[in-house]
Amino acid sequence: MTETQQASAGQPGGASRDGAPFGRMLTAMITPFSADGALDTDGAARLATYLVDDMRNDGLVISGTTGESPTTTNAEKDRLLRAVIEAVGDRATIVAGVGTNDTRHTIELARAAEKAGAHGTLVVTPYYNKPPQEGLYRHFTAVADATGLPVLLYDIPHRAGVSIATDTLCRLAEHPRIVGVKDAKGALVDTAWVTRRTDLAIYSGDDGMTLPGLAVGGVGVVGTSTHLTGRRTKQLIEAYEAGDIGTALRLHHELLPLFTGIFRTQGVILVKAALRLLGMPSGPVRLPMVDATDEQIAKLREDAAAAGVDLPELAR
Repeated sequence: MTETQQASAGQPGGASRDGAPFGRMLTAMITPFSADGALDTDGAARLATYLVDDMRNDGLVISGTTGESPTTTNAEKDRLLRAVIEAVGDRATIVAGVGTNDTRHTIELARAAEKAGAHGTLVVTPYYNKPPQEGLYRHFTAVADATGLPVLLYDIPHRAGVSIATDTLCRLAEHPRIVGVKDAKGALVDTAWVTRRTDLAIYSGDDGMTLPGLAVGGVGVVGTSTHLTGRRTKQLIEAYEAGDIGTALRLHHELLPLFTGIFRTQGVILVKAALRLLGMPSGPVRLPMVDATDEQIAKLREDAAAAGVDLPELAR
């Protein structure tokens, strides 16, 4: 990372300046709703506090896919972001998910996030319309130009329909505010070429790729199962960084049942089910998502137990 990028990425709390501009471990936080589906900002503040203080997250991504951003309004995104910043923004990096498949709308959300006090933005590859690489380059640079916030690109071709090519990532790395990538491509050789050719901070966007990603030059994870596994995922990263590869591998193996099991269906569905079992704020999902079935919850409990996480029976 260049000196300019480091200056752009200064955040409070657990954020680091040693090549990890947003900290080592972030959770893509769910968005709590009340029983009738309304935004629960009090619940969001409580959950954010739990994730930072108990689960040891360096930061949180708000209004990512796991936060059901496709089904929340601009106004809800703003209220949610402000509630989380007020709760934990003094001790954690708060990254606002602002990506859409419309550059103008994305810029609008990015500017609103900056005004609300976010420490960075997560900008996903435009989905469905499948722009060519030049379109991706212009989209991301336009968003990065629009605010003074550091940008974390989100490369997730199995959702977006198009990936950010290595050469495009290398071009984007020249922008002073594009500082990292949430990498959900699942192509470690491509990731290794990016870490060889650029100073971009690579965060795994797939929980199970946290350790493999570190091995090819990544800095950490933006996780989903970390709602439940945060403390030990943080220990995994710290062990690897300390050169204790054996401990990191042991923790990786222990956590694999939840790293993978949380995605037996859409991650938000099972995370919300798990949080309900733990008595934490969650609420229902919004259509077109549907809440977990009894069978899915039973399997989730098995996966959690295999990973050393106890999910109690839901109180009736």
